Amino acid sequence: MAWGFYGRQEELRQLGEILARGRWFFVKLTGRRRIGKTALIQQALPVANRRVFYLQVPDSGPAGVLSSVADALTTFQVDPAIVPRPSSLRELAGSLGKLARAGFVVALDEFQYFNRERLREFCSHLQQEVDALSADAAAVPGGLLVLGSIQTEVNALLEDRAAPLYNRTTDEIVLGHLDVESLIALLAAHAEPTPERLLFLWNLFEGVPKFYRDCYEQGVLGAGRAELLERAFFLSSSPLRTEADNWFLKELHGRYDVVLKYIARHSGCLHGDLISHVREVSPETGEQVGGYLKVLSERFQLIERRQPIFAKASAKRGRYYLTDNFLRSWLAALANPISAIHFVPAERLMAQADERLADIEGHTLEKLVGLLYEERSRKGLGDFALSARIQGFWDRGDTEIDLVAIDEVSRRIRLASCKRSAERLVGDIVVLDGHVARFMAAHPKYAGWRVEKVGIAPSISADIRARLAGAGHLAQDLIDLTAEFPVGVR
Repeated sequence: MAWGFYGRQEELRQLGEILARGRWFFVKLTGRRRIGKTALIQQALPVANRRVFYLQVPDSGPAGVLSSVADALTTFQVDPAIVPRPSSLRELAGSLGKLARAGFVVALDEFQYFNRERLREFCSHLQQEVDALSADAAAVPGGLLVLGSIQTEVNALLEDRAAPLYNRTTDEIVLGHLDVESLIALLAAHAEPTPERLLFLWNLFEGVPKFYRDCYEQGVLGAGRAELLERAFFLSSSPLRTEADNWFLKELHGRYDVVLKYIARHSGCLHGDLISHVREVSPETGEQVGGYLKVLSERFQLIERRQPIFAKASAKRGRYYLTDNFLRSWLAALANPISAIHFVPAERLMAQADERLADIEGHTLEKLVGLLYEERSRKGLGDFALSARIQGFWDRGDTEIDLVAIDEVSRRIRLASCKRSAERLVGDIVVLDGHVARFMAAHPKYAGWRVEKVGIAPSISADIRARLAGAGHLAQDLIDLTAEFPVGVR
């Protein structure tokens, strides 16, 4: 079956309505690299029957940008009599205005590179064109789409009050990860959507559609773990072998490697543990950790800090997590084996990578289950109307609960243990009972609520379900949590 377009129906509708206005528009479209920004445009434009001019802005100086523009104008067969080839950034802005007046949809990808010092003057020139186009909006049949993979840098160009283009956009579309229902539909079209395959792939790729398509084009989306890792990562022609370098290491210039690697390999690490590690392995970096964490969380949005539940924002016992599954899998499991491919037998390295991936899949399952609870509730599925989800509860008594879900309407609180292996749920019964008792004692606001203890795993056999039920615990697996989707895992 040919590759299709999965999910994004709301964003597709929004972009279609913008294109159907028949007047000037200036749209900011953001989302991380490979999330599907270009694919969304490709899907919407044929329906709208619009001419397009697409430019992927290179990370270079003015000469490199202008050369790429000239090539793109030739590729899209733009008549030089209508739009002369620009020889300066000022002329480039004028050319984009001419394209919009001629009815083109102009798409500038990786727009954040115009935040570089050597290109920044372009935004002042573009402001003049945008203001003229906006003043004549009803007579301008085309428009401008700016795409960016580093949202904070795009915001600096468009949302900062001191920026030339401040308050000029007409619309904004933010692309997040594909939801789980869309990923299962994707898998059902090209592979068997088993619970184990969903967890394995989601741990690697989360909701980034391009990564799934890379595996599809390599013929391994439905293959076993070892074959998929080999074809996608370990061969010289593997499409994802250098993806991490091209994506985040290029932007970070190697400055934050020690911090990122430690958090990836010690998910949920405490601030003090991180500081101690950095000072040990890189003493010259130790004093800069606070600044690094601020940049990684606020500018690049690659890490998040979670506080103890019900703690003040200033609490000192926050824990750090990577926000991106692919980055975490790369740093924790794949980067080192792939770097050693010319010196160690490939089979040994792939087995090592697979073992490390399996280790972090347990933590990933918690994240996947939490998102499924949110998605099911948002779509009105199931009997648990999620009103809040408390992520990663812990306290000084070492109480750790993988999922705390609250249904205020029915006054129910559901506390769960998530295990990659269902057999471990049985051994965790007494432990979870103790954690739940300490949680309830510490938070009397939930006294009188219905308390439900749940064991969650990718798949759970009838025997283990019976043993959990005998202890008063519910059983849920990925089959249960996706059964009400049009296509669920099976």
